Amino acid sequence: MWKNYISSISKDYSFKPPTSNIEIAHISEELNVELPKKLHELYSETNGVFDSFDCPLIWSTSQMVKDNLFFRNFPDYKDSYMPFEHLLFFSDNGCGDLFGFAILNGSIQTEDIYVWDHEDDSRTWVASSLEVFIKGWITGEITT
Repeated sequence: MWKNYISSISKDYSFKPPTSNIEIAHISEELNVELPKKLHELYSETNGVFDSFDCPLIWSTSQMVKDNLFFRNFPDYKDSYMPFEHLLFFSDNGCGDLFGFAILNGSIQTEDIYVWDHEDDSRTWVASSLEVFIKGWITGEITT
């Protein structure tokens, strides 16, 4: 479903082999949150979505874990930014801003997507679902 959906918007994206259940479990263990259903479904089809320059539209699971842990644990950020434990990042704009789901009470309760702006530490709603985010980012309707 996801590969067909993305390809229907643009043929400029490539896909990796599906994510294993072990990799999904690793995300939950390392980041202490269950993946949203739609992101889990996407990873069941492909471990990341990449443009023609190999830049990710959707991060691989390993990048998701690495980058989320970095932002949550980097000592200098604790003094400069609000905590990151309330966001599950899965994508970026290539210029420092990150896209993610809000974590409320230890779980992701809505499909809403937010962007974290690295310059002013704002967290702004950008899309009502993963589908809307993907289409909006590919078509340029969502910009940061």
